[in-house]
Amino acid sequence: MKIAFVYDIPYPWHRGGAEQIFNVESREMAKKHDVHFFTMRWEGMKEDFFYENVHYHALGKSITEKDAYKHGRRAIREAVYFALHVREIFNHDFDIVITNAFPILHLPVIKAYCRARNAKLVIKVDEVWDRRYWQNYLGIGIGSLANAYANMLIRSGRAIYVANSSITARGLEKLGIESKRISKFAPVLEDKIFSEIRRSSRVKKNRIIFSGRFIKEKRIDKWLAAVDAAREYGFEFEALLIGEGIEKDNIEKKIEDMKLKNLVKVKPFFKDKKDLYKVIAESKVLLHMGEREGLGIIALESIALGTSVVIPEYSPMPAEVKSMCIVEKEKDIPEQLIRIMKGRGGEYKPNMKNLKMFSTSNVVPFYEKLLDE
Repeated sequence: MKIAFVYDIPYPWHRGGAEQIFNVESREMAKKHDVHFFTMRWEGMKEDFFYENVHYHALGKSITEKDAYKHGRRAIREAVYFALHVREIFNHDFDIVITNAFPILHLPVIKAYCRARNAKLVIKVDEVWDRRYWQNYLGIGIGSLANAYANMLIRSGRAIYVANSSITARGLEKLGIESKRISKFAPVLEDKIFSEIRRSSRVKKNRIIFSGRFIKEKRIDKWLAAVDAAREYGFEFEALLIGEGIEKDNIEKKIEDMKLKNLVKVKPFFKDKKDLYKVIAESKVLLHMGEREGLGIIALESIALGTSVVIPEYSPMPAEVKSMCIVEKEKDIPEQLIRIMKGRGGEYKPNMKNLKMFSTSNVVPFYEKLLDE
C-alpha cells in the first residue's frame, strides 16, 4: 500500500509523545509498505529526504519551536501555515492517509483529498479538549469558537479513529462518534530494547527522575516542590530533569531560587533514546506531576523498565496506565518518594497484559487488521 502520514511536528526534530508514536508507526509500516510523511520543515531539515525508510516531505520555510509555540501555547499562525502548505499532498496518490487531529486546521484539506482520491482516512487523536479547556487555552470568546470548530472538523462520516487511550476514546464518543469506528492503540514500548536494558540495569540509584517537554502542563514547578520537600527527610538522593522546551529558563531560575542547584540536575534530551532508557532503569522512581496527559508515555516506559512511577491523584492519565502507578495525595508524595528509595514502601505494579497493548511490534498487524475490517 502507499500510505501518507500527516503531522506538522516530526520526531526527533521535536520530542513529544504524539511525535514519538507517529515516528514509530511510520517507521514500522515502512518495513512493508511505501510510506510518506508530510510535515513542516524544521530547522536543519531538507525539503525532500528519506529517514528510517520513510519518504519525508518537509513543507514551507524552515521553522523552530519558537515558531510553533507562542506564550506557552501552540501558535495559530503555524497551524494556518501548515494547512496552506499540506495541499502538496494533492500531487501524490495514496491508498491511506493517517493524520493527527492536531493542529486541527489542516483537516479540511486532508478530508478533501481523501474524498477526491477515494483514499481511506485514519484520524489519530491524543486528546479531546472540552469547551472549558479551550477557553482556558485561548480565552472565553475565541476558545468557545475554537471548541465548536474543532469538534466539527474532527467529526467525519468517512474516517476511522485511533485513540491513544480509553479516556481519549470516551472523549470521541462524547463528540457523537460511534464506538465501532474508534480503536485504541499507542505503540510506545520496543519490547526487545526494553528487555535488554532492564536485564543490564540491575543496580538502581537513589534518584528521582522525570523526562519530558518543558511546558507549563508538565507542572515542573510542582515536581521541584515535591523534591524540595523530600530532602527535608534528611535522606540523601539525587534528582534529574531531562528535557527541553519553552519553560527551560523559568525552570532553571526556579531551581536557583529554591537553592536546589546542588540537588537537581537538568539535562537536554539524549540523541539516542536508549541512553534515556538506561538512566530511567537505573533510577528508583519517576515522579510525574503533569496535569494534561492523553496517555503518559514516559510513565509507561518507566514501568516497562522496572522503575516505580509516582503520580498525584489529579493526574489525568487513563486507567490502563494509572493502575500501574503509585497514586498519592499531593501532600503525601514527598514521603512516598523517600519510602520508595529506602525500599520500605511504594508497591511497584506492572501489568504485563496492559504493557502488551503498547508494544511497537503490533503496529503493522494493528493497521492491516483495522483497514481490512
